[in-house]
Amino acid sequence: MGGESMTRTAPHSGGTGTGPVGSRTGQRLSGLAVALGIVLFLGGFAWGAVVYRPYTVPTSSMTPTIDAGDRVLAQRVDGGEIHRGDVVVFNDKSWVTGSAVVKRVVAVGGDKVSCCTDGKLTVNGKEIDEPYLPKGSLAEITDFPSVTVPEGRLFLLGDERQGSLDSTAHLTDTANGTVARSAVTARVDAVVWPMNGMLKKPTGFEELGALSTPGPLRLIVVLIVVGAVLVLGGGAYGPIAKRLGGRRAGSRTEPLGGR
Repeated sequence: MGGESMTRTAPHSGGTGTGPVGSRTGQRLSGLAVALGIVLFLGGFAWGAVVYRPYTVPTSSMTPTIDAGDRVLAQRVDGGEIHRGDVVVFNDKSWVTGSAVVKRVVAVGGDKVSCCTDGKLTVNGKEIDEPYLPKGSLAEITDFPSVTVPEGRLFLLGDERQGSLDSTAHLTDTANGTVARSAVTARVDAVVWPMNGMLKKPTGFEELGALSTPGPLRLIVVLIVVGAVLVLGGGAYGPIAKRLGGRRAGSRTEPLGGR
């Protein structure tokens, strides 16, 4: 009719009202992101399960580095990979029966260890700075005689020296308190509950030789996080594209003149 004016909503994508949400390229990329994200996410967890073992530390002998009840992740390693300063998990029936023990390695085969000189531990004549000890505490509450660590064995102490039943409590044993490298099952990389993060590098031992290289825990965490972001981002593409497309369609109108 001549005096009548009407409006018509423009159809979606080429005149059809049932077109795909978002562009085909966007859909393909979102699908690829989800697939890649799943691979990274599950791959990271699988890698972590193969390389690491979780432990709950039952005592306070490693305070303040690790408190009683803390949950740690320890990399599965061979005893031959252990260096001075490492915090390790080991099993030795002469120490504890049926339970793993967590202590810090302060001397390896061939080292001569003693305490104390000016309140510090001495290894091969060098006074060791141990910033991981409780603030203001001495390296030991009582001195102990020099011990030469046999080849293939380790001398271990807890970071809480006053209450730790460590190598100093076994000095009268036939092995002078040392533990075989073969008894070590893992090296602690991080405290994950509470989330205190990676253990600090034991720099006081650097002058005596190489320190251990941290395991792949950081990379594993990155893979898991990136995977999760890709899955969430790729999965969100469809709803976001649909919403944006609906807004654009609703805003496009065409006036119809009188007929």
